[in-house]
Amino acid sequence: MKSILRNIISLIIILVSAVSSAAQVNTDQVMRVGQNALYFEDYLLSIQYFNQAIEAKPYMATPYFYRSIAKLNLEDYVGAEADATKALELNPYLSDAWEVRGVARQNLGYNRRAIDDYTEALKLLPRNRHLLFNKALALTDLKEYDAASDVFAELIKYYPGYENSYLGRAHISLERKDTVSALADIDKALQINDKAVNGYIMRAGIAIDSDGDYESALADIDKAIKLLPRNAGLYINRAYLRYRLDSYNGAMSDYDYALTIDPLNYVALFNRGLLLMEVSANDLALEDFNRVLELEPDEYRALYNRAVLHRAKGNYKEAAADITRVAEHYPDFPGAFYLRGAIYRDEGQLAKAEADFKKADRLSKSLTPEIAAKYEREIAASKPDADTDMAVDGQGANKNGNKRADDKPGQPDKSEVSRRFARLLTVDNNVDFREEYNNSAIRGRVQDRNTAVETEPMMMLSFYSSPSELRRNTYYIREVDDLNATRMLRFALVVTNAVPAINEDDAARHFNSIDYYNSYLATHTGRPVDYIGRALDFLTVRDYVNAERDADRASSIAPDLALAYMIRAQARYSRYLLDKAEGGSRRQPSSGTRQGVGPDMPGTDAMARLAAVQKSLSEILSDYDKLIELSPRMAIAYFNKGCILLEMENYDAASKAFAQAIELKPDFGEAYYNRGYIELRSGHRDAGIADLSKAGELGIARAYNLIKRMAF
Repeated sequence: MKSILRNIISLIIILVSAVSSAAQVNTDQVMRVGQNALYFEDYLLSIQYFNQAIEAKPYMATPYFYRSIAKLNLEDYVGAEADATKALELNPYLSDAWEVRGVARQNLGYNRRAIDDYTEALKLLPRNRHLLFNKALALTDLKEYDAASDVFAELIKYYPGYENSYLGRAHISLERKDTVSALADIDKALQINDKAVNGYIMRAGIAIDSDGDYESALADIDKAIKLLPRNAGLYINRAYLRYRLDSYNGAMSDYDYALTIDPLNYVALFNRGLLLMEVSANDLALEDFNRVLELEPDEYRALYNRAVLHRAKGNYKEAAADITRVAEHYPDFPGAFYLRGAIYRDEGQLAKAEADFKKADRLSKSLTPEIAAKYEREIAASKPDADTDMAVDGQGANKNGNKRADDKPGQPDKSEVSRRFARLLTVDNNVDFREEYNNSAIRGRVQDRNTAVETEPMMMLSFYSSPSELRRNTYYIREVDDLNATRMLRFALVVTNAVPAINEDDAARHFNSIDYYNSYLATHTGRPVDYIGRALDFLTVRDYVNAERDADRASSIAPDLALAYMIRAQARYSRYLLDKAEGGSRRQPSSGTRQGVGPDMPGTDAMARLAAVQKSLSEILSDYDKLIELSPRMAIAYFNKGCILLEMENYDAASKAFAQAIELKPDFGEAYYNRGYIELRSGHRDAGIADLSKAGELGIARAYNLIKRMAF
């Protein structure tokens, strides 16, 4: 469905652009550039242009509409729905906005509302092919098959050469177990378009389910893979078919390739682990099951098989722990107790072994065929399963949206959200996707990029910054602006959270500047600005001890000098990061109250290191509290305080600090992102995604990746 929308974006842009002709010249120009960026799939960049248009002309519907398209392509369905709604409030005759909102709602699981939107749009465009098709899909998801069939019949009447109508109707036939009708429609679709990939996928499924014709199914999956060579699920399906056709090496090759495409695919990992067990490659199989359980800690089939492997390797303690978890979850499953009994027997714990064997015998005698089949399927599976997600989306990709069939989609509970988020924090995804653009950080479908799940960093004072196309990455602080205006610093100061590494020439300039301050201060009474200037030079060349010392001197001369506390906090935080990265193994000499505290001191143990870390963070927090006291309207001070509280794992207080930063600076994208991060950690999915959506709108590209990865 999303791909259908992408196919008509250029048409939408042409149709709607005429509506904005009444806007003033500047707004017209901004809109035109934004539309160009949208057409060339620079979605994040286009959002920034539409933001400008909305700020200038908040009563215009089209900027909201175009921004909704960009968000839809970034899979920010919540944001897309909100923008399309705003566009319709301003102009209810914008038929394409009804469609965009319908697609967004359909992907959120609000199928009934999506149908209402498509119905409204069809009043304006009664025979629109895409609207009819999307409406039919929504009706299918609601299991209203008669109504969906009527819409597909209408589509076939108006557009007899539209292959997706036949595939959609075939999907309904399959739901009704009518494979004859389904095959007839699939064959018709492939006759119209031999590149209709879903036709091959559906036909392969029928061949497998109807008569086990794996050869025919394999031929169809091969054709599908040629059309979708980067779809991990297709390789998993083909591996299953190759396995059934006794091609072990072929199956293994497909699982390996699926995992190069999608390293987080636990189905591929699980199935590959089973194959490796069959050839007694136990160490490799154990690695795969370990990985599965990192991704899905409650995957009991993986626990069962890992217990088997641990037993084979003589790891009886680990084996018993795994199978005990299985037995606790499935207390009526005799296989778990047989295996644990065997582990206890191998270990020499004969009394425990006998108790488990007796319990397994009792359970076996009372085990019904239905329960036995259930456990065989869920736990003791010894053959790879196919990935059967072969749903129709109209363009050939496995369906990502339309996850739920009703209009009150169930929400995952807090524990599931936080568990999934924690899983994301520990998984490395190193797939290297080749990009078509030079600046791959912001262009195209940024939600598909493999970015680390981490917070936006603190704001720093610096003489340098790394701007991007979306954001200048410099921020306004009145005190900094006032200081620059005095021209008493040797270099202009900026506020940024993207401080680049300096080159040799820049470093030489700042060492010369430090020499200048040294000479000046040797013959003059030091002013606060002199110590601040030298402290900033020390920060630039990464001499954090001397930077902290100079910030101390500036604050002692002028206790109400807000920037002195920000500089000292920055120096202390930089030292903290060094200590954290090095594990405290190498520490710079300390000054002031910190002297003598460190893991390199005699008699210092892990508790002392922890105390030193906590003291360091507390000192930084104290500096930001003083900064807020002196400059209570400085949003960046609250943001940085939130970052320190986040580092201290005080999530409630950090969230409140980010909220205060947002209250003072409503366009503070980094604060929205970090607060959304905390909401997800705490299991609050909706609140987290809402904050991430706003962060993405404000130019934080990584927000869209996290939104996609948190999709359920």
